Amino acid sequence: MHHFNFKSLAFYGVAIISVLLLFKTVSVYGEKNLKASPPVNGRYRLTLAENLPNCEKSDTLTLNIEQSGIYLNASVLSANANADTDEKHSLAGILKNQQLNLSGKVSKSILCNIPRPQNDPLNLVTIQMQLVDKGNMTGQLTVKGIPQTLKFTAVPQKAQEKSQKNNH
Repeated sequence: MHHFNFKSLAFYGVAIISVLLLFKTVSVYGEKNLKASPPVNGRYRLTLAENLPNCEKSDTLTLNIEQSGIYLNASVLSANANADTDEKHSLAGILKNQQLNLSGKVSKSILCNIPRPQNDPLNLVTIQMQLVDKGNMTGQLTVKGIPQTLKFTAVPQKAQEKSQKNNH
């Protein structure tokens, strides 16, 4: 029993207690200050408050969002696109403090809900949205070359389908 000296036991005791205190401190900080981002994955029906200029008819659009933590990839589709349409995500953005910011390029045929021509021009688009209750969002759409911003509401498609089934 000669190899157990007081200095070694004191060192290991202090080291173990220090690690436990550090772990407890980090755990309390994490529980208090670190919150997961709310899930915004899915398809949303975008209803514009007004028609896009230079479009005969701009109908409701579908916004398909994929989320990885605070990072977002999204695509804008025409409202009549199939649910299984595999459109390349042309918008990228971030979720911060209940605010979603997306930017990228969207074709004019999708925005105006017209058949896709051969040389379909891409428009630079910025979307800013605020999370509201029940996963709904309000926001504004900015299209390069159009001076005004277009306000819209976004409703998750699953919630909208449920409310339509309840009405029938």
